[in-house]
Amino acid sequence: WRAMGKLQSKISFHSTKYRAEGSVGQAGCSSTSQQHSPTHSDAVTSVAALQPDLCVSGGRDKSVAVSSWRSGAALRRFLGHEREVTKVTPALDSSRVFSASRDKTVMMWELHGASGPSQHFPGHELVVTGLAVSPDASQLCTGSRDNTVCKWDTETGECVGRTMISRNLVTHLCWVPGEPYVIQTSEDKTTRIWDSRELQVAHTFPAKQHIQTCCDVSQDGRYCLSSSQGGEATLWDLRQTRGRVCEYRGHRQGTTACVFLPRGPTLAPSIATSSSDSTVKLWHRDTAGRG
Repeated sequence: WRAMGKLQSKISFHSTKYRAEGSVGQAGCSSTSQQHSPTHSDAVTSVAALQPDLCVSGGRDKSVAVSSWRSGAALRRFLGHEREVTKVTPALDSSRVFSASRDKTVMMWELHGASGPSQHFPGHELVVTGLAVSPDASQLCTGSRDNTVCKWDTETGECVGRTMISRNLVTHLCWVPGEPYVIQTSEDKTTRIWDSRELQVAHTFPAKQHIQTCCDVSQDGRYCLSSSQGGEATLWDLRQTRGRVCEYRGHRQGTTACVFLPRGPTLAPSIATSSSDSTVKLWHRDTAGRG
């Protein structure tokens, strides 16, 4: 928490450590967590919230699973990929789940449908590393290490747009709520805004010093967050200056993921970052980079 500077003296933080053997260590109290059978038979590579009590995950075992937060049980398991699942993301209405894989394909699954994929999206030449679904789930944008971003019709499975940019090895994609725009991070150290209607780059933020690993967009669509192998995360303004607002520094190794946290009525706007240094840090969105 030292990275939060002066903010630390104003806010009292309470931390909890969760250990794999099931014990929970916390200052001033003792408790135990529930243990459940593993959802996957190999490493979990991606996870996303599906509903308030459900999550979806993908793994090296080539499967996609829907599990309950409450019981820990796997409720549905989808099989169809030939290699490791790299990304999973649900549609906004949570009726569909999309998964990307090292087998160069993307699949769509119906939460209450058959166990097989309801749609198949082949066409990338290398591993698919980014997924973004439009708010009405009619369109899907995908990105890959083959330097391309593609747009798909989710009903027909047809590729309706494809753009290649040299050295644009996609690391993550996310859709801006209520807008036709998609945010993308890349190994070329940039964060781009795509206009999904023509699948053209609408804006490119200034290149950073290190590879950009992940991105997220605030629920109001005003801010974008990107994480970096340099150990920091960056907040960008999407609506006015489209410039850098602040940075969050404090991780000792690369920052692997970043997310805007839901804002409660009495909570300050916050974000979370995870890192290869084995930590997750919480930050005040507006002041952490200036502390």
